[in-house]
Amino acid sequence: MAETFYPQESIYNLLPDLLDAEKPKHSTRFRPAAIRLDDKVSKIAMKTMGPAKVETPSPEKYLKKHSREPKLPQKKEGPRRTCTARKPAVPLRSEQPPAGRKSPKAATAPVRPRPSAASVDTNRGHKELLEHSGLVPKYVKKKGYGEVPQYLQHRGEELQRSAEEYDKYLTERTEEGPMRRLSDEERRANLESLKKTLAELQDKYRRLPVVVDTLTRKSRKLQLEAEMKQLESDVELFQRFKTIYIAK
Repeated sequence: MAETFYPQESIYNLLPDLLDAEKPKHSTRFRPAAIRLDDKVSKIAMKTMGPAKVETPSPEKYLKKHSREPKLPQKKEGPRRTCTARKPAVPLRSEQPPAGRKSPKAATAPVRPRPSAASVDTNRGHKELLEHSGLVPKYVKKKGYGEVPQYLQHRGEELQRSAEEYDKYLTERTEEGPMRRLSDEERRANLESLKKTLAELQDKYRRLPVVVDTLTRKSRKLQLEAEMKQLESDVELFQRFKTIYIAK
């Protein structure tokens, strides 16, 4: 490295000489040729299919059809079991088993639960039990279905009793005062009498002349109309109300 002239207190004097540390100690001039020779040898060795010293297969040992399929082991034939004694006949359905014994099938067979009825209402398989869906008429089969409940019967009896007591109280109060209550027979009789009178007035009204030009005819027509209007209101009153009070 060439000498450089810096003052003694320069900062460059504190840095190490990196170029001298990285410089190789020895190098040969034949190295590039050796590398090229090694690359050539390795490429020539790889030109064949696999290692060169592997023995090639014989042409007689070619691959046959179904040669690589797995084969099942051969069955070993052994002595066959034979039964000379005959089993007892199957009992008939009408026959009863001996006392204190049960058939082995009935003793070992488990009781399978019966599947509950359900309805599928969507194409994705949503299932709902019929018991809680409202499609099964289970309330119709109850013992007291269709009958009026007891609490409603008691309530109706109480209302009827209170209405009777109120009518009795009104009857007593009206008998003591200046008013009295019409009975059903009197109410029907008065209603028939009002209807009969109304029919007579309507007959008289129809017989009036068409041309009403005098003062007498006008007053007669107005009088009949007023009487018919009053009778119609009285008939409607008697038909609408069953309880009617009149002055004594």
